[in-house]
Amino acid sequence: MSSPVPPPSAARARRPPPVLAVVAVVALLALPVAADGGGGAHPADAVSALVVLYGVLRLVRGRRRPLSRTAAVVLGLPVLGLAVAAVGAVTPGAGVTGLGRYLQVFVLVPAAVLLLVRDRGDARLLARSMVGLALWQGAVGVHQYVTGTGASYQGEQIRAVGTFGPQDVMGMATVVSLGLVCAVGLALGHAPARQRALAAGCALALLVPLALSFSRGAWIATAVTCAAQLLLAGVRRALAVGATAVAAGVVLVGGFGLGTAMLQERVGSITQVADAPDQSVTDRYTMWEAAVGMWRERPLTGVGLKGFPEHRDGHASLALSSGSETDGAGAGYLRQPLLSPHNMYLLVLAEQGLLGLLALAGSWLALLVLALRGLRAVRRTGRAGTDCGLVACGLLVWQLTDFAYADIGGPSTVLTAVCFGLAAWWALGSGAEAEAAGAGAGRDAEPGAGRGTEACRGTGTGVRTQAGSEEVPAR
Repeated sequence: MSSPVPPPSAARARRPPPVLAVVAVVALLALPVAADGGGGAHPADAVSALVVLYGVLRLVRGRRRPLSRTAAVVLGLPVLGLAVAAVGAVTPGAGVTGLGRYLQVFVLVPAAVLLLVRDRGDARLLARSMVGLALWQGAVGVHQYVTGTGASYQGEQIRAVGTFGPQDVMGMATVVSLGLVCAVGLALGHAPARQRALAAGCALALLVPLALSFSRGAWIATAVTCAAQLLLAGVRRALAVGATAVAAGVVLVGGFGLGTAMLQERVGSITQVADAPDQSVTDRYTMWEAAVGMWRERPLTGVGLKGFPEHRDGHASLALSSGSETDGAGAGYLRQPLLSPHNMYLLVLAEQGLLGLLALAGSWLALLVLALRGLRAVRRTGRAGTDCGLVACGLLVWQLTDFAYADIGGPSTVLTAVCFGLAAWWALGSGAEAEAAGAGAGRDAEPGAGRGTEACRGTGTGVRTQAGSEEVPAR
């Protein structure tokens, strides 16, 4: 007698979820960067390209329409400004390189993540992988601070940079911040109490390496984002958790003396923009002025992709230093030139003009509005999935806040693409719209449940499949 053939839903449940390809990109960021800064692409960047190819192959194999009309417009909006700016680049090579990087971070990888995340279980898995990466990088960073093997800061090798090295001092701060945001979102959801407590513990633990990164921009972005997540989860809960966080901060800094003097000095320097600012603040504001000068020269289309370094000296004042000094964390002394304004909005304005800024910022704003609307719908129905919405909205708010103090660059940039992809899944995919449309439909099982037929309902990507495939007809 032949063995019975398992039902299609059971066969699908045994298949590895496609989101594991995206998780692999996150995991590869745990690998150390070359001590000399490495001139080539990080393995995570190479695998992100394979993830995009994998998403395309799944579409071709399933004979599906890739994206809904709304998703195609929102994610494809930046292409217009990028194409114009690439044509106006200083050299064709710079135009092609810049175009490829922007498409990777803001269009292709986010679209691939949108397609590969099937349900809330996948979204939670991806968020937890980011928390795990943050814990690993944070542990390395704390070890660097304790043993004095970190990057140089005020003459001491104590700055926590994780495996990213002194040439990318923002790398660990970015990873830890995003992991903390994911942990806070998971803690504020409706998962079992043990899972929420574990997530809250991870968030508290990540505060230590975040502080030891001495990254003012990451501090500000994380504080703004966590406050927004708490308010979105409920005012009463925000007050309770806020009081707990303040108490924990008092214990860590006041009770244990965790880098008290240097941390207080670093925090105090945030407001010193007019009264004796340090050289890094002076350089930043000088480059901001240079970026505005480039935009005034070519207000509509900018100076072209990768054009900021070429036009910097013609618009910067003499207050700008010749470069930043890096040392420690396994690398020797190096003086790095200042090649970007450390402000994503001003970088886009300078290189892509108003056309590029409106296209990119318009795409980001549309994602934020749709994501917040979806989170509101989920909270109104009282269904599970609030944690996914808080994670997605939090990641987006963090990126948009941090862009006021940083821009893309370095190995951690691929994580920015993953964050935009997860936000796009919630705003344009199954996360929010399925909850709003499917209240009472019985699809809100525990995390990871229903990975078969029901878990794939309402992907929101406008896919159209044949009978028996993993996805369902387009809405």
